[in-house]
Amino acid sequence: MSELLIKPQAADEDGCVHRITPASAGWQYVGFAEYRLDDGDVLAFEADDLERCLVIVSGFADMAAGGENFANLGEREHVSEHIKPVSLYVPSGVSAHVVARGELTLAVCSAPGGEADAYPVRLIAGDDVGYSLRGEGSNTRHIYDILPDRVDWAHSLLVVEVRTPAGNWSSYPPHRHDEDDLPNQSLLEETYYHRIFPEQGFAFQRVYTDDHGLDETLAIHDGDVVLVPRGYHPYGVPHGYEGYYLNVMAGPTRKWVFHNHPHHDWLITP
Repeated sequence: MSELLIKPQAADEDGCVHRITPASAGWQYVGFAEYRLDDGDVLAFEADDLERCLVIVSGFADMAAGGENFANLGEREHVSEHIKPVSLYVPSGVSAHVVARGELTLAVCSAPGGEADAYPVRLIAGDDVGYSLRGEGSNTRHIYDILPDRVDWAHSLLVVEVRTPAGNWSSYPPHRHDEDDLPNQSLLEETYYHRIFPEQGFAFQRVYTDDHGLDETLAIHDGDVVLVPRGYHPYGVPHGYEGYYLNVMAGPTRKWVFHNHPHHDWLITP
């Protein structure tokens, strides 16, 4: 199996089914974890040099960080619901505490946090999440910006949810962001946390470079994570199934500036 395709594992004692670190991914910035918790389960994150965005994928939770308490967070019982997510941003140097209220799926997005307490703890409620409809025809997808680069809420992290309708393409035309060459392009590592509805479905993602030194086409199933260390990374979902993914990006500069593959740049509507 490809080293870029990470399958969920049996939950450990903390309920963790994915635990991706820069060391395990072979890169420098992005970390991702997924926890599946039952009612009353508790998670604790110690204060360290990482900033975190705790995204409630589905379910409800009480959270606390930096002396602030947030009760009964969450808006959707299942990730398939087209409802904006609720998240909590926790800066570096700040501990956090999570208590599940019923079944909870929690995504923990992490990256280097810079100076401790440089950013405040921030509840990112549904009203704070930007929405846009991107593309046209079979390239249409729904974008939910949790931590976009247009807001100064974090040191490194960029976090976004994307929903791709049945039969459509996303992260398309193929683009890359693997060169630290601003203002032309930014260097951002990226993870894709995938869900499929109905859950027995599948999707495809290709990760490839211009010289094809990296060129892999991956069959995606519900709960998989794809690592994108470099290169182009288009995604397609078959007829009859809807695709969801949660993107985590980070790099030396918190800016998303990408380069389209020149062979397919003509697809962009002027």
